[in-house]
Amino acid sequence: MAFFTERGRLPTLEDLPEAQALSTEFGNLRRAFQVVLQATNPQEWDAISDRRRHDLLVYLALSHFGRRPKLRDLTPVVQNDIKSLFGGYQQACAAADLMLMSLGNRSVIEEHCKSSVIGQKRPNSLWVHVSAIEALDPLLKLYESCASCTIGRPQEANVVKFHFRKPKISYLFYPKFDTDPHPALHTSMEIDLRDLHVHYRDYDPNDNPPLLHQKDSMVTADYPLYEKFAKLTQQEAAWGLLDDFRLIYDTRGWQKCLEEHCAELKGHRVVWRKDADPYRVKLIKSTQRQQNNSVAIKENLQTKPSNLDSHSPL
Repeated sequence: MAFFTERGRLPTLEDLPEAQALSTEFGNLRRAFQVVLQATNPQEWDAISDRRRHDLLVYLALSHFGRRPKLRDLTPVVQNDIKSLFGGYQQACAAADLMLMSLGNRSVIEEHCKSSVIGQKRPNSLWVHVSAIEALDPLLKLYESCASCTIGRPQEANVVKFHFRKPKISYLFYPKFDTDPHPALHTSMEIDLRDLHVHYRDYDPNDNPPLLHQKDSMVTADYPLYEKFAKLTQQEAAWGLLDDFRLIYDTRGWQKCLEEHCAELKGHRVVWRKDADPYRVKLIKSTQRQQNNSVAIKENLQTKPSNLDSHSPL
């Protein structure tokens, strides 16, 4: 089970000499693994194989830019990975090349960005924290790798912007990503994958730089500060602060939004401004209650079965 979890396949006796005892007891390793499948969820093992298969595809696709190794150049365990998961080296290389060719299809990239379960989705792009790159769809991992392997990912970059209207990747640096609830953009590096043209831009912190919102959507659930980020997003959404991203794109827009809602931030928490007009606060609280009640009603309607369904003879 430990070997399968790491490699996505069953071991050979050369890979794992300890497996000889299992093979002797059950006749062969496949029969032994049937015991594991009966006691666990088979779909989880299929998912492990898929992840390993996708990792190999990304590796082989990227090797296309240099000198792709011959099968004999690979370690015996990787050779066995390829034979087990693809049937042969030629089949694996062909699948990797097809995957690489698909990067030139803008509609394919757009589809994968829009269907990604990881990252913040915007009208023309997908934003992902660098810590979540490995958890992305294999095609998007390859898309980013094409930029990072040819030009290089800046060491300080902590957010990757996947453009899907144009073949571009942007690396963004937010110095206070973890500590500031809405960190300001410091530098950006945009790479055009058509001609590898690179455009750099620095942002003056005193000149209304763009801000980052909903940080929880850019990281995975196991990110150390995910819960703190998520609670802030939930609170800001309930407060009505995130209703229009166009108005809160930059520092001045965000500050204006906070003032209009009689709000301010204390760390990753929204509180009422001490100098807020009491009548204005009362109106905002009333609006918040109405919005929250509307959301609760919609959720109840979506989860509660209708009378027609519960009494239907069918």
